Amino acid sequence: MRRDRRRRVLVIHCHPATDAFISTALERVTAGLKESGADVRIHDLYREEFVPELSAAEHRAHLRPGVADDLDEHAEDLQWCDTLVLVYPTWWSGQPAMLKGWIDRVWASGVAWELPDGASRLRPRLRNVRRLVVVTSHGSSKLVNSLQGEGGKRTVFRSLRTMCHPLTRTHWLAFYGIDNASSDSRTRFLEALPDRIARIVH
Repeated sequence: MRRDRRRRVLVIHCHPATDAFISTALERVTAGLKESGADVRIHDLYREEFVPELSAAEHRAHLRPGVADDLDEHAEDLQWCDTLVLVYPTWWSGQPAMLKGWIDRVWASGVAWELPDGASRLRPRLRNVRRLVVVTSHGSSKLVNSLQGEGGKRTVFRSLRTMCHPLTRTHWLAFYGIDNASSDSRTRFLEALPDRIARIVH
């Protein structure tokens, strides 16, 4: 029997408005994934009314394996995928609070990492993830973001990536200066997304 070589892609979308630039970007990303023939699972955090707050009980038990019962599907999907795509706007140099809460609550012990008895360093568990892709927008220019240190980019590519396969490839698809961008430049970025995503997951 021939092995299924389709990419297993998990898409996490985070924006409160359905008519926003980033929500349109999600549609384009989805189109590119369909074109590539990937097996796709999508979580729209706002539409699902995801609760981002890490509870006191979760914090007390943060070294124990597992997530809260209502997060089982999120944890299973994260452990299932070989490609993780995050689609969100960059606010205050980082991820929106709801997406940061998803990271806090889902990238948990027994899911993304483990800390064996006597060990001083976390051991990665998401070796299944071989590609990390971010599709985001920035109000300011690339230069300003570089001067500010691009905190959101570091969170994904320096922190989250360490919990994935050591050969994980990263892709940063960012639209800079959106506050003053022309409609034509927005359209060009969005229209190019399906092909860019299809090439990444090919």
